[in-house]
Amino acid sequence: MARPRTISDETILAATGVAIGRHGPGFTLADVAREAGVAAGTLVGRFGSKRGLLLSATRAGSTRTVAAMRAAADGAAPGPDALRAALLAAARGLGDPDAAANHLAQLGADLADPDLRAAVGDQMDAMRAELARIVRRASGLPGAPSPRRAADALLAQWNGVLLAWSLDPRGALERRLARDLDSLIDPWRTHP
Repeated sequence: MARPRTISDETILAATGVAIGRHGPGFTLADVAREAGVAAGTLVGRFGSKRGLLLSATRAGSTRTVAAMRAAADGAAPGPDALRAALLAAARGLGDPDAAANHLAQLGADLADPDLRAAVGDQMDAMRAELARIVRRASGLPGAPSPRRAADALLAQWNGVLLAWSLDPRGALERRLARDLDSLIDPWRTHP
């Protein structure tokens, strides 16, 4: 008879994010186990390997990110406020410069693995679809391009700001992200 799980997968996957933030791509299963309060063998039993853990963490992170985006957008006024709120929610937890640099380094490592790269691509696709949904519901954006093109531009801006801020983390990420998103969204408030 299998022993009941006392630590959820969600807790372990959250601990994975913390370990990556602290150690970058050099994190170990022991680092994650320590964060989660479980034995490293538990991680191997559930996820098979560090790579399996990363795949699960990326997929779960995608689901969490899109849910956070949707909740933030639905809690804001439709239009520019909803777009800004969604993308600020997607960046929540990335405001520590050292952790951001470590996550960026992990992203670089992920992109070298075809399955992890595909999982990251799936996350970007899910975020893009959520942004397009928000644009379709938006009022007050008569100058916006099509929802798909707007979502592409917003996602590119978001990723670019995260990268630029990670390399030169002056000021708070949230403030920088809001400012740069507004520079993209503000012209959409009027007819072209």
